[in-house]
Amino acid sequence: MGRVINRRPGRGLQLLLGALPFVVLAAVYLAASDARLSINPADKLLPSLQSFTEAIDRLAFQPDSRKGTYILWADTAASLLRLCLGLVIATGIGLSAGVAIGLLPMVRAAFAPLVAALSMVPPLAVLPILFIVFGLGELAKVTLIVIGITPFLMRDLSMSVAALPREQLVKAQTLGASTWQIATRVVLPQILPRLIGGLRLSLGPAWLFLISGEAIAATEGLGYRIFLVRRYLAMDVILPYVAWITLLAFMLDFLLRRLSRRAFDWMPEEQRQ
Repeated sequence: MGRVINRRPGRGLQLLLGALPFVVLAAVYLAASDARLSINPADKLLPSLQSFTEAIDRLAFQPDSRKGTYILWADTAASLLRLCLGLVIATGIGLSAGVAIGLLPMVRAAFAPLVAALSMVPPLAVLPILFIVFGLGELAKVTLIVIGITPFLMRDLSMSVAALPREQLVKAQTLGASTWQIATRVVLPQILPRLIGGLRLSLGPAWLFLISGEAIAATEGLGYRIFLVRRYLAMDVILPYVAWITLLAFMLDFLLRRLSRRAFDWMPEEQRQ
């Protein structure tokens, strides 16, 4: 009798098993919504599918009477701009600092304790400070994302660099490579896959920091819209927005995964995150 640990689903079964939890959750929601609406047709906690459809049509396909914009797409563009800008800045700082800390003993001795301490600071705790220092504009929200994920990237990449076989660095020096050449030609190609993996793991916290910043001070954005309509118990807007944020996060993760597979096809499949 074959062990369960050795049984692998085929492609069709894998898709079926992956979709099954979503189907079950949808069925549970529809049953609960129908039960609540049958008792109180004005119930707002679990809206019907028709309410979702009307809300999505109003937000995504009808221009706002006040601004003339399509609210969902304007919110999406504002949030993605903040998120991508924060990720790009955090990636640049995390990569350069991570390589320096992991490769150069003097830099490691000077900055590794500081990075370790910064990584323990809850980013949301400094959000009021950011708004005081930078004001209520875009800079504070982007800075929150950068502060939130940069220390993680720096620590992760520096440990990856430090874990590289010492023999590689010694051989490169024997062949006459400078420190810069070792960093760019030996270290960098080997840790770039790790950088992509770190970015994928940082997407969840990055969205959390973005939504938190938008909830406090913004005039548009996905987080702003959710916290704006919560006072009206508008679950027909909140739930689609949450689902849309989840889909956007999944799409970004998918793109990063595809990028990793295309750019680093030499990497063993089991080592890919």
